[in-house]
Amino acid sequence: MPKPLAQDVTRILGQLAEGDSSAATELLPLVYDELRALAAHYMHAERPDHTLQATALVHEAYVRLVGTGSLEFKGRQHFFAVAARAMRRLLVNHARDRKARKRGGDMRRITLSEAFAAREGQFIEILNLHEALEELAALSERQARLSELRFFAGLEVAEAAEVLGIGLTTAKRDWTIARAWLTNRLAGSVK
Repeated sequence: MPKPLAQDVTRILGQLAEGDSSAATELLPLVYDELRALAAHYMHAERPDHTLQATALVHEAYVRLVGTGSLEFKGRQHFFAVAARAMRRLLVNHARDRKARKRGGDMRRITLSEAFAAREGQFIEILNLHEALEELAALSERQARLSELRFFAGLEVAEAAEVLGIGLTTAKRDWTIARAWLTNRLAGSVK
């Protein structure tokens, strides 16, 4: 299946924002493969017996995104950025639920991506990453959002800058600072 044009996705997102309920049905086939790849990226570092599967993560995130009807997406990249945030929240909630059931045992781990300049084979617990991003947001919301887009949505710095509506130079500077801060903050969490 050929990759859908960004204009098609943007057009359908506009229809969705206008309340066209059929747009959600039309949108899913156009974005499903990319959402599935994003979810598979998150789930790749999971243990084999993890109860949450990539397909379930995609469907739950999609329902949350289009089911509310209150979100207005500014385009394809914004949609995927919001989808990444929804998947992050679902994974954090899943990890919290599991931790609560197991009292901290067998907490979910994810690979700390190249974006954070980690060495091969290092792992960080999703809850620690989430808490670090929350702390960073208290210091700089923009740097936290940029980090989230880089790590969870897999966007390049230029793409994240576009989603955030900031210049490339500002985004590069913010990413350098955020990456250093997160690396320092998470140093004790890496296993």
